[in-house]
This record gives sequence, structure tokens and C-alpha cells, in this order.
Amino acid sequence: MATLVTGGAGYIGSHMVLDLLAAGEKVVVYDNLTTGFRDAVAPGATFIKGDVGDEAALDKLFTSHDIDAVIHFAGSIVVPESVVDPLKYYRNNTANSRTLIEACVRHGVARFIFSSTAAVYGDPAVMPIAETEPCAPVSPYGTSKWMTELMLADVAAAHELNYIALRYFNVAGADPEGRVGQSTANATHLIKVACQAALGLRPALSVFGTDYDTPDGTGLRDYIHVADLAKAHRLALAWLRDGGASGIMNCGYGDGFSVMQVIDAVKRVSGVDFTVKIEGRRAGDSPKVVADAGKIRETLGWVPDYADLDTIVWHAFAWEKNLSQKH
Repeated sequence: MATLVTGGAGYIGSHMVLDLLAAGEKVVVYDNLTTGFRDAVAPGATFIKGDVGDEAALDKLFTSHDIDAVIHFAGSIVVPESVVDPLKYYRNNTANSRTLIEACVRHGVARFIFSSTAAVYGDPAVMPIAETEPCAPVSPYGTSKWMTELMLADVAAAHELNYIALRYFNVAGADPEGRVGQSTANATHLIKVACQAALGLRPALSVFGTDYDTPDGTGLRDYIHVADLAKAHRLALAWLRDGGASGIMNCGYGDGFSVMQVIDAVKRVSGVDFTVKIEGRRAGDSPKVVADAGKIRETLGWVPDYADLDTIVWHAFAWEKNLSQKH
């Protein structure tokens, strides 16, 4: 039996493929390559170019491959873009997910792992954020993901389909062996942008807001290494295969680092003192976003391997350096 990874040519998906192959899994990658990269798909995986919203193509895929589980990463992820173009997000993230879920039901695929986000919580009053906190997304991106979670719950109640929705906090880093990483040209991830500044690819790095109620006044986030995130998905898959119940789990370390701490780590790891510009706050930025990660640790026995800021930064910096030498 094979595991289908949608969006498997993207940042997180490509790490997932590596993790599954290393565990001896048979992997089929399905990606339309609008933001993914064909060369990010590890040798050993079967690659099919296609769109998650294409019902006929999905029928052909499920008919021609013996798939017992789907890990669904395909979608759009830029929060500001979702505000400007909400319909794109409701199509790519919600409507297309519905088409994929329906194909799973039609073809008897009973295990589904969904790439969700902490953006479903919006701006919660309680920290750290537990899965029991109410969902109140403040962007179409967050809403589009939450709507898919609601669909999964309803479908699981009506059909033979069990699912785990993993709500990511701030994903960072790259493959420890340097095989894949964050390759998106205009990515806005702080660690990636800071690494680019250290490599001279950006003239400066902007810090938006230094007057938040945090230890150093800058925004604080729960960063999770992408390889640890992939491991969480593999454990979720094992949980479902062992008959585990459907559910929702946070993916974070349960502690956070401020913008200034990240910048200091990048300077320390790279040995470069780059220019930092202090700007005003950006609309919609929360002072602090940290996961309560107790549920995933207890339920899946998930133990992170790279829960160290300097390690995350080192892997990200090594990838960024490698990427800059290719271009």
C-alpha cells in the first residue's frame, strides 16, 4: 500500500516524503508545481503532476495506485494574500480539499492527515494555546483551513474515514542532510529572511514592533523544525493505522523565541552582523503565539529531535547558502 502526499514537492511536503521513504513507506506525490519544485521530490517516490481539485485526475490516481492513506499539504499559505484574494484561498484550501476528501470516500481510503494551522485560533487570549481553545480565525487563510477541519469531522462521522488535523505553529529549518529546504522565492518566514540578510541577499532585516508585552518587546513565536513536523505526521499515520481515533493536535514545542532572539541566533550561527531596521507594528501581528503541545506528546509519543533554536537556524542557514550558490 502507498501513502499519497499532496503538495509533496513543497517545503513541508518534500520533508514528509523523505521521512516516509526512510521509514520504508511506498510514496506517491501529487503536486501541480505552482509553488513546489520537481527536484525537491526525493528519488524513490512516484511523482504525478496534477491538481487536487481535478476530480477525474484523482479518480485515475486512486484507481491506478493502491493508496491506503493521504497526507494533504497542497494549498495556499500566504496570510496577507488571503486577505486580498480570499476566493483563491477558499478554492485552493477548502473547495479542493472537499474534492480530495470526496475522492477518498469514493475509493475507500480511510486514513487522512491534514495540514492545518495555528491561524485557526486567530488572536487567542490564553497562552499557551490548547486545542480546546475556540477557533476564531482573523484571515481567510485561517478560515479556509478551519472549514476543512469541520468538513473532515462531518465526513468522519458519516463515512469510514479517520483523520488527524495537525495545527502547525511556526515551521522553520531544513533537512539536516541538506537535501531539501524552503525554496520559495518570496517567502516571508523570519528565519529564512534573516539568513538571507546574513548572506547579503537582502540589504537589511526589518523588525516590526518592539513595544509588545514580551521580555524584549518583540513578537514571540513557537518555532518547530520541519523534520520534527514530518515526524509528527508519520506518528499520526501510525496512530490511525493502529485504529486510533480521529482528532486535532497542535504541532509546536510549547515554548517560544522572540524576533530579537532569532536575529541574535542567525548572527551567532552565520558569524555575520547584518543591518536590522526597527519599524512600527504590523496590523494583525500577535504579541505571543505559543502551543500547548501536551496532547501530541501524550497521544502519539512524539519527541522532537531538533528542539533547539541554533540547530534550526544552522540547518536553515546551510540550506539558504546552498540555494544562493545554485542561482
